[in-house]
Amino acid sequence: MTMRLDERLRAIAAFVVEGSRVADIGTDHAQLAIELIRSGRASKVIAADLNAGPLEAARKNISAAGLEDRIDVRLGDGLTVLEAGEVDAVCMAGMGGALMVEILSNDVSRSIGRLILQPMNAVERLRQWLELNGWAIVDEDLAEVGGIVYEIICAERGGRSNAETKRSRSPLLKKLLNARIEKLKRVAASMEKSSTAVQTEKYRRLRAELEELSGGDND
Repeated sequence: MTMRLDERLRAIAAFVVEGSRVADIGTDHAQLAIELIRSGRASKVIAADLNAGPLEAARKNISAAGLEDRIDVRLGDGLTVLEAGEVDAVCMAGMGGALMVEILSNDVSRSIGRLILQPMNAVERLRQWLELNGWAIVDEDLAEVGGIVYEIICAERGGRSNAETKRSRSPLLKKLLNARIEKLKRVAASMEKSSTAVQTEKYRRLRAELEELSGGDND
């Protein structure tokens, strides 16, 4: 069976240190898990999902790839499927940043050295949580699939934050920021229809972010 990862999953895989034991949380069809083993980046993968349907598809794909002895499939919620010290790194993709924060609040995360996260939203909330809980963002990247630019965050426990990331040099950064500006403008316009909404802290934060991103030109 041949599987070709999209740019988003390839960017995630690139942050896995060779030889790592990896948990792919929310594995869906196990495409990432299979590629991590085939490429040699992972020595073992635990592929987990909360839903039985995708997990059955994952089992079939893993079996077709002949990797049942290298990829352990588990049904369960987030990091509850793991024992402390069982993996070196955790990958999570395609879910909201708030859900990631909830999942990472499990005590098992204390035994994990590296996180590779691709949040669909609430990215700043996720960044803040990582910083407040002993995780340093050591690298980031951007990937485009179907016209949508995705952010990939690589964090290490006790590491040193890095300002010069792949994200900062990516040709996709301008497109990502422009999309964020347009979204903020739409939300601001909606809130400005209400005299109560424009007095809220949420609105003030929104306008401050819009000002920062657009360099003062946010009309």
